[in-house]
Amino acid sequence: MPAPQLGTLDWQPAHEVPELLAEPVRAALGDLPAYAAPIDPTLADTAAFCAEYDVPLAASANCVVVHGKRAGESTYAAVLVLATHRADVNGVVRKHLGVRKISFAAQDDAVGSTGMEYGGITAIGVPADWPVLVDEAVAQAGPVVIGSGVRGSKLLVDGADLAKLPAATVLALAAPVA
Repeated sequence: MPAPQLGTLDWQPAHEVPELLAEPVRAALGDLPAYAAPIDPTLADTAAFCAEYDVPLAASANCVVVHGKRAGESTYAAVLVLATHRADVNGVVRKHLGVRKISFAAQDDAVGSTGMEYGGITAIGVPADWPVLVDEAVAQAGPVVIGSGVRGSKLLVDGADLAKLPAATVLALAAPVA
């Protein structure tokens, strides 16, 4: 299968460059059709990455880790939205998870729980008991760039394949940023 063209990156089949992936991502990738490319780790944040590597924001998806609580029970989830959208964490995500209070997970908790680097956390490879909430715009976007679990690379995966991840649920959970 030929390497895709997106931005100025040198995309390689992810299974051929496992050194570009965090261990949990390598373990969870399986036969998911994905490509990886090295990047400057200081440019891992979405806006800087897209500007430097000529990747449209609409072809980039961000993963945020949320933490919800209800009656002493704690729930973590991975939420995947396009970089052009903002997740409705306090509405749709909170209600879907059935929690009373919700917030973005603390950096130390997100890193410690996922085994991934902050700024590289992705929905592929999060703990198996976490829900993975994929915004419908991601599922319909075609190829999207996501984190690889480390700041020094990115993954290219079709949004429809992300919607098929174990524990994934596709929801209308984000709206375009005005």
